[in-house]
Amino acid sequence: MSDKKRPDWVPEGAGAEFTTTVMKGVEGGHDGFRGNRSSSGPRSGPKRRRFSRDEYVAGVRAGDRNILAQTITLVESNSTAHMALAQEVIKELLPDTGGSIRIGITGVPGVGKSTFIEALGLSLIAKGHRVAVLAVDPSSTVTRGSILGDKTRMELLSRDKRAFIRPSPSSGTLGGVTRKSRETILVCEAAGFDVILVETVGVGQSETTVRSMVDFFLLLMLTGAGDELQGIKKGIMELADSLLINKADGDNKVRAQAAKAEYNRALHYLAPATEGWHTQAYTASAMTGDGIDNILEVIDKFRETTGKSGVFEQRRRSQTLDWVYSMVEEHLLASFFNHAGVKEIRSEVEFQVVEGHLPPTVAVQRLIQQFENAPPLEN
Repeated sequence: MSDKKRPDWVPEGAGAEFTTTVMKGVEGGHDGFRGNRSSSGPRSGPKRRRFSRDEYVAGVRAGDRNILAQTITLVESNSTAHMALAQEVIKELLPDTGGSIRIGITGVPGVGKSTFIEALGLSLIAKGHRVAVLAVDPSSTVTRGSILGDKTRMELLSRDKRAFIRPSPSSGTLGGVTRKSRETILVCEAAGFDVILVETVGVGQSETTVRSMVDFFLLLMLTGAGDELQGIKKGIMELADSLLINKADGDNKVRAQAAKAEYNRALHYLAPATEGWHTQAYTASAMTGDGIDNILEVIDKFRETTGKSGVFEQRRRSQTLDWVYSMVEEHLLASFFNHAGVKEIRSEVEFQVVEGHLPPTVAVQRLIQQFENAPPLEN
C-alpha cells in the first residue's frame, strides 16, 4: 500500500483506526440459482474452517470482521449447499436488519466516484457512523474476472475499522448482482453498519437495478460532458434523488456552479424520483471537501421528510416484494435454458430463425412448448 497522505480537510477522527478492511469478493459468475461452480477450476491454498449457521450468525452480530467477510462469501457462493446455508443465516439475521440508510451512487466513468465515496465515508465516520461500501465492479465478459479496483482507490477509508469495503464482481449478470448485493446489504446491517454505500459499475441498466435496492440515489456529474451524453443523463436523472457536480474546485468551480444552475432548470421539468421530494443539483469537491457535509445534510433531510410521510417505509416494502418477483423471473429463466428439452431443439430453432425459415414468434412458441412438454407446433 502506498503512503497516501491525509488531506487537510479530512476530520481528525476519520481514517485513524488502522485495520485491513477491504474484503475480496468471489470470482466467477453465477445467476443466484444454478448450483454449478465456476469453471476456473479448484482453488489452491488451505481451506478455511467451515462455520455452522449459529457461528455465522453470532459472528456477524458481534461485528467479527473475519466472519462477516466469510458470511458474504457464503452469500456469493456458487454452491447449492452454500446457498441453502446462506439463506438460513440471513433468516436468523433478519431481525437485526433494516436500520441503515442505503445510498446508491453512480456516474459516468471518470466522474470520481471512488474518490467521492472515500470522502463521504470519512466524513460519515467522523460524525460517528459505521460505513459499509459495496463496490459493484465490472466483470470481464471474456475471463469473467473482475477489476476490483476499489481495493486501491480508497486507501484512507479502507484503513479505518469503522468502515468495511466489499468489492463484488458484477459477473456479467445483473440478476446475480441483485441477489448478492441485496443480501450483502442485509448482512452488513446485521453487523452494525448504519450507512450502506452502493457504487454502481457506471452508466446503463445497472443504475435501475441499484435504484431498486437503495433509499437515496445520488448521481455524480461532470461539467462540460457534452451534448452526446444528454440522452443518458435524462434517463438516469429521472432516477436520482439528488445530482452532484463533482470536482468543483480550482478553475472548474465557476463552471460547476453554471452546470448546477443548468441542471436545476432541467430538473424543474422532470417528475421527482421520490414522492414528496424535490430533486436538486449541488456542487462538491472530493479533493478539497467542499460540499461533502452539505450533501450529507441533504440525505438527512431526505430521510426525515420521507420518514414522516411514510414514503421511506413504503419504498422499502415495495423493494422487498420486487426482489421476490425478480428472483422468481430469474429462476424461471434459468430453469428454461437448463431444460433438457429446450437444449435439445435450441440450436436448430436458432438456425431456422437466423436463416429466415422460421418466424421469431413461432420459434418462441416451440421453445416454450418444449419446456412445458407440450406437443410440438405443426408447420
